[in-house]
This record gives sequence, structure tokens and C-alpha cells, in this order.
Amino acid sequence: MITHAARQYLDFEKPVLEIAARIEDLRNSLANGETVAEKHLAEEIARLEIHQARVNRLLYRNLGAHQKVQVARHPQRPQADDYIEALVTHFTPLEGDRRFGADAALVGGTGKWLGHTPCVVLGTVKGKDTASRLARNFGMPKPEGYRKAQRLMHLANRMGLPVITLVDTPGAYPGIDAEERGQAEAIAASLEVQLSLNVPLVSVITGEGGSGGALALAVADKVLMLEHSVYSVISPEGCAAILWKEATKETVPLAAEALKLTAKDLKEQKLIDGIIPEPPGGAHTAPEVAVARLGKAVQVALAEVQRAGPSAQARQQKFLALGR
Repeated sequence: MITHAARQYLDFEKPVLEIAARIEDLRNSLANGETVAEKHLAEEIARLEIHQARVNRLLYRNLGAHQKVQVARHPQRPQADDYIEALVTHFTPLEGDRRFGADAALVGGTGKWLGHTPCVVLGTVKGKDTASRLARNFGMPKPEGYRKAQRLMHLANRMGLPVITLVDTPGAYPGIDAEERGQAEAIAASLEVQLSLNVPLVSVITGEGGSGGALALAVADKVLMLEHSVYSVISPEGCAAILWKEATKETVPLAAEALKLTAKDLKEQKLIDGIIPEPPGGAHTAPEVAVARLGKAVQVALAEVQRAGPSAQARQQKFLALGR
């Protein structure tokens, strides 16, 4: 559980922040022995904690699309490496695409999901501070990342192992060097590989699912989303820049609403298969709870695919039917 002092609050969370700051002040007074009214202070803290939880629940129950985008991008949100560390035992990372090099934005390897299901796991990682974000290229894979994903998916197919992907990326890296090495082809090839696998494939959008860079890891038998994650063909900022010629605090929320990018919207449109509930306040406020829920949801999804019989043809038909 992240404490008030360590938690980074978003703009729309001001009511929660004010209550949390008041609770912190009262706790400091109690700890420093500044008053003899200890019983009164303890009662007031308990009352404020109940009030804070209620405000937090109401706030997150009615988030708009742009607010969901902010939560999905929260820097303290659990990332693929956090999920792998908690949920995958005997994890053995595998690096390189055997053509150019390693890509730190995309991690992958073999292990046992929840300690008993052998699998191949792939995930994008954004980084948690300036140094790691630069090293991870802010979670934007280059062609060598997608070709590494293809290599590991082929490995899973040969060994009969299910594939689990954890997606949190603004999109594929759009730099000149990536384009020179065939970024578009690498993404297209990843789509093709996923459609050809004869093993269970489960994907979870854990934060941002940005455009083809996310889809390159999410053509799955079961596509799940965390409750406050988003998945879209373009970012709200990019959409606003196209529609209104500028991305401002007025146009970006309008674009977010129009894109229908929330988990609820996508489930209603039958573009995803399930939503994983998050703790009140988002996954970043109680990472251990979010991790446990994701682990269980993926295990259930894998079992459902296994019972139905993993089939490349069924997966192809599923995606061909989208939007009809």
C-alpha cells in the first residue's frame, strides 16, 4: 500500500489529497505529543480515513475518459516487470532478436505463472524514474523488440507453452532509426505470428494500449484490460491535434471521450473479453491487490482457452469479426 507521503496525486484527486494532508497533520501531532487530547485526535483520524475512502470510491466510480488516461499513465502504476516478479516463478529472461540487438522496452522470457503454469511472458516496461525511462525508451519498442517478441512466440509454439503478454506502451517508437530498420514490417509480422500460434494466447492491457505498437502484442484469444487502462488507435493528444489543429486542456478531454478508449467502452463494443477490477484509487494505490487480481484473471482466461482448445483459425475468425 502506497502511503500519502509517497503517493503522487493527479489533478482531479485534489479532494482526496486535501483529506490525506489533514490526516497526515493529525498523525504528526499525535506522534509528537503536541496535545493531550489523544483520544479525540485518534477519533478524528478514524473519521477522516472513512471519509477519504468514501470520497476516493465516489471519485473513481465516475471518472471521465481523460481522467482514465491520466490514471493509466500514472508513474507509480505497476509495470510488466512488477507483475513478472510477483506472479512468475523461475523466470528466465531471454534477450535479443538474433538480427540487430536487445530492446530494453520489451522484456520476455520463460517461467511458471503463479508457480505452476509453464509459459512464455512478454511485456512492455516504461521505467520508473528518469534514468530507467530513458533506458527503457519510455516503453516504446523498436523493431528489434517486436522481432524478439516474434522469436519468443515461435519458441512457445514449438514447446507448446501458452503466451501471456502485458501491454503498457504509448506506441511503437517512431524515430528515424526504427523506421530504417523496418518498424512497420516488424509490427505487421508480430500480428501475423500471433494469428498463427496454436497455443493459448492471453493479453492484458495494464496501462496504455497505444495504436499498432500495442496491437502487435495483443492479438490474443483473450484480451483483458485493467479497469482504468486505455486502448486506442491514437492518443487523445494526437487526435485533438488532428481534429482541432491543437491539443489543449479543452480539446484533449473531448478527443478522449470521442475515442471510446476506456475498458468499459471497449467491453460494450465487444472489442475486449474482460475487465480486471482495480483497487479504489487505481492500481498504483495498492499494487499488491492489483497484481493478485491480474494473476488470477490471467489464470482463469488461460484455463478457458485451454478447455476450448487453442486454435489459430478461431483466433483469426475472432479478429476478422470485430466491427461487423
